[in-house]
Amino acid sequence: MHILFLSHYFPPEVNAPASRTYEHCLRWVKRGHEVSIITCAPNCPNGTVYKGYRNRIRQVEYISGIRVIRVLTYFAANNGFRRRILNYVSYMFSAVIQAVFAMRGVDILVATSPQFFCGWAGVLCHWVRRWPFVLEVRDIWPESILAVGAMQRSAMIQFLEYAEKRMYESASHIVTVGEGYKQRIIKKGISPEKISVVMNGVDLKHFHPIMDTKSIREEFRSKDKFVCAYFGTVGMAHGLEVILKAAHDGCGRVSNDIKFWIVGDGARRQELENEAKRLNLDNVIFTGIIPKEKMPIVIAASDVCLVHLLGTDLFQSVIPSKIFEFMAMNLPIIMGVRGPAQDLVIDAGAGIAMIPDDPESLLKCIDYIKKQGKDSFSGREYVSSHFNRDVLADKMLGILYETASAHPEAVPVITDNLSPLYHLH
Repeated sequence: MHILFLSHYFPPEVNAPASRTYEHCLRWVKRGHEVSIITCAPNCPNGTVYKGYRNRIRQVEYISGIRVIRVLTYFAANNGFRRRILNYVSYMFSAVIQAVFAMRGVDILVATSPQFFCGWAGVLCHWVRRWPFVLEVRDIWPESILAVGAMQRSAMIQFLEYAEKRMYESASHIVTVGEGYKQRIIKKGISPEKISVVMNGVDLKHFHPIMDTKSIREEFRSKDKFVCAYFGTVGMAHGLEVILKAAHDGCGRVSNDIKFWIVGDGARRQELENEAKRLNLDNVIFTGIIPKEKMPIVIAASDVCLVHLLGTDLFQSVIPSKIFEFMAMNLPIIMGVRGPAQDLVIDAGAGIAMIPDDPESLLKCIDYIKKQGKDSFSGREYVSSHFNRDVLADKMLGILYETASAHPEAVPVITDNLSPLYHLH
């Protein structure tokens, strides 16, 4: 097949949507399929184009056999609501123009949401070109905007909720990254028969236990310290004030032998970093963005990994993709996310539960893991059995096959080379 994938993010960006899209598309190319990506020039999270790229109407490159088409976009740093909306809408229009007028021989269209307007780019292409359309949902938007307090309920939110439902209705099929998201979409009036779940996973060849991490610990001034590290976006939804409060409130008991790393960037990094300086928190280190190829050794250099989101009801549906990477490296996890994600980590024997937004709970979890020893926790065998990226990419590919074949205008496709062929449900 020729698979056209619309994604706002793609490598060399290193966030979760970029990684998931790349890992799936890489495996589909190895299966012999033609994969085209329409994305932006890499600029996340600072809104600055990466070295070697330019923000042009169209530029094409090949990454691991994937044809990557980068389109003109209004850039904005990962903060400021209005500018980010302009960023999203500009990508939507550029992607639709590129897809509708320049793409030929497409058998199946995939668009990943959020961001929301990327999903709507898929809807518009589907309406104009009649391509069978699979919508991948990685977050419930605009509900998540309300959850983090970025907007209050208003006529605008009501319009976005209407547009959200129309997006779901327009898709030929929907793929969510967790059962919780599927259930939330069903409650919005969408048939469960139209929705499949393909969870996130991990590339076991890339993420594995690493022993020699001395250089990383020295780089981050953490030699002979117990390191509790947060990896990922430093955004409104992540509630990382809890780290500063733990570092400050527990100063008398943790400052001598514990370091907190915040690895990544995002809308709230500068605010949190300024607050850490104001409080003289020498035990909190902001590393900024780490190159993707260096990430495994930085993860391995920590003693425990913190996964945290604000303690709202919406985020109980979230299963952060980073947990699979930590589990594959046999690192203990402090799970500050309620719901299925927390259950998964506990069932796998890969970590312990923390009360979200509670610094005292975080400190107690650290104390417990220090006493038990990080070798008491192990998740690699569990993720290799349940969340292998190869198996999940095949499952997604099976959904694309069936959706393309079921479309009334689609040319029948041969599925004999997909073994096993994963069905929709």
